[in-house]
Parts: sequence; structure tokens; C-alpha cells
Amino acid sequence: MSDDRKQAIRTRIWQESPEADDPFAVRAARCRGYDVYGEMLGRARWVEMLYLLFRGEAPSPAAADLLEALAVALANPGPRDASVHAAMCGGVGGSTAAACLMAALAAGAGSLAGGREVFLTMRAWADCGTDLDAWQRRLASPPAEVASVWPAAQHPPGFDPNGVRTATTVRQTLACLADNPAAQRLRWLAETRTALEAAAGRPLALAGVAAAAFADLGFAAEEGEMLHLLLRLPGAAAHALEQRAYGYKRFPFYEIELTDPVTKETP
Repeated sequence: MSDDRKQAIRTRIWQESPEADDPFAVRAARCRGYDVYGEMLGRARWVEMLYLLFRGEAPSPAAADLLEALAVALANPGPRDASVHAAMCGGVGGSTAAACLMAALAAGAGSLAGGREVFLTMRAWADCGTDLDAWQRRLASPPAEVASVWPAAQHPPGFDPNGVRTATTVRQTLACLADNPAAQRLRWLAETRTALEAAAGRPLALAGVAAAAFADLGFAAEEGEMLHLLLRLPGAAAHALEQRAYGYKRFPFYEIELTDPVTKETP
């Protein structure tokens, strides 16, 4: 039997060398050629490991700083976000840790501030680049998705469908990231934000900023979608644990206020 047929796992990402006396114990592990435990451990940053895993090479200092700043901005979407609230529901209901995180991933996967929205926005960056006319044409006549399991987006991806104006946190994130030397698209986005928002009829959303950052870092749309899901999990986990400790009696259920008084009819 050839070596190719004997090999059960094919990967260019990871290589392991076994211990001499135990083939199931790892003596050395290399990620894209780098010795993880012998060279990287204690020297490399977490975001450098992420970049290496996805991109296949070590990031430049500017790219590592950009990814780290983006990771801080995405770490906790907050309890009003659907993904975090889903994890909170799991936590207060006594679900396992894995179930809480899976709930967050499911609720945060779609085209409303989720991973799919980042994917679609990154596709727009790939097609339009920094051409304002191309963006305006795309926003005026969005392309139809072909053979997709996802429903059609109900708003221009990357923009806030319910926003009145660009949120302060979005503007702060964009300003910080655009100041990075690796931020070509982000700088252009900061300069043309007003024109893009006018074309979309909606303010820029954080997902739009994240998509531009992932594109500047060289990630493909599928990679940006995956990283967006991953980087938002810390907040979901922390809020799930907090609500578990609070208990269901202090859980923040949504309150509905009726504008018209409700009258009870008597027979």
C-alpha cells in the first residue's frame, strides 16, 4: 500500500512527531512549519497564532496589531446582541457550557450582525475594492445569491438596518483600526463612510468595519466569517456564566409596552 493511502489525515496546517516510546504522545508539533511548543510558546501572541493557522504565514507587526485591536472590538457584542442573549438563555436555564456556546454561534451566524453578514460584505469588498462608483451601483442593485441555503439579506450587508446614525462605538472602532499601517480599505472606508451610508440609506455597522479589517488582513470571505464567529464568543461565554450565577428570577426578559390601553370586555 502506498504512503498516500496509508495516510488518514491530510493537512498542510499541522505536523506532529511522536515520542520514541509512545506513538500516541506528541514529541513536537509544528504549525505551518513553526515549532509551537519549542519556539512559539511564550513568545508568540494569540492573534499571531490565529493568523498563522488561517493565512499560513506569520503576520507582520502591523497585521498582528490590527487583528488584536479587532479582536478586542468584537470580544463582547453585549447582552442585547442575539448571539449573547442566546448564550445567556442557556446559562440561566442550566445548559452545559458547550450548549451555551453553540446557541451563541447559531444566533450569531446569520445576516443580521452575524457571520453571514461579514461574509457578504467581504464579497462586496472583493468585487468593488475602493471604487466608490462600484459600491454605489452594488448598493443600488444588490446581486442575487445563487443556490444558497441562506435567505436573501433584508438590508445592505455591513450597514445597520435599524440605525438612526452611525453609532459612536462603530466610529471609534473604525478610527482606531484605520490608523493602522496595514489598513488600506479601512482608511478608505473612514474617508468615504458618509457617501457609502447615503448610498445604502443606512449607517455603517460594526460588521461592516470588521469585514473591511478582515479584507485588509488578507482573509478570504469564508475565513472572515469563521473568525467573526470565533472572536465574538468570549462575551457570550462570560454573560452565560454571569446569568447562571444570577438565576432565572433576575434574568432580563424583554418588556413590551403597549401604546394603546388594553380594555377588558365584559360579556
